[in-house]
Amino acid sequence: MGISIRAYARHRGVTDTAVHKAIRAGRITPEADGTIDADRADREWARNSDVPKTGTRAKAAKVAVPEGGTGVGGDGPAALPAGGASLLQARTVNEVVKAQTNKVRLARLKGELVDRPQAIAHVFKLARSERDAWLNWPARISAQMAAKLNIDPHTMHVALEAAIREHLQELGELRPRVD
Repeated sequence: MGISIRAYARHRGVTDTAVHKAIRAGRITPEADGTIDADRADREWARNSDVPKTGTRAKAAKVAVPEGGTGVGGDGPAALPAGGASLLQARTVNEVVKAQTNKVRLARLKGELVDRPQAIAHVFKLARSERDAWLNWPARISAQMAAKLNIDPHTMHVALEAAIREHLQELGELRPRVD
C-alpha cells in the first residue's frame, strides 16, 4: 500500500492534476488499489518525463558535468548513471558531447590539431634520417681523422662505426615518456 495521489503530489512538489496526467500518460503507474509507491513513481517520473516547463513547481534534476566533459557517469562521453536516466540527463549528456565535438572541429579548422598517425609517421621519418646520417658519418670523416692522427684509416673507420652503433643502440633502448 502506497500513498494517496494528493500526498504524492505534495511529495513531488506538483499539483494532483499533474500526477493524474502522469498516470493517464503512462509516465507513472499506480498500485492496484490506486495508491502510489513514491520511490518507484519517482524513478518512473524521472525516466519518462520531459524537461519541466517554466511555471510548474516540479523539481528539475540537476546534472553535474565535469569541466573535462566526460559525461555524467565517467565511463566516457555518453555514459549515463546506472539505473536509467531522465530525459533531462540524457539531453545534457548529448549537449556536452556535441559541444566537445564542435570544439575539436573548430580546433582542427584553426590548425591547432594534427593528425596523430601522420605526426607519428613524420617523427619516425625524422628519426630514421637522423640515424642514417650518423651511420654514414664514419665513412665520410674517418679518413680525414686518421690522417690528422697518423693512424690506419680502416682502423679509424671500424672504431668510429663501432662507437656510433653502440651509442645508437643505447638511444634505441630509451623509452620516451609523454606527459
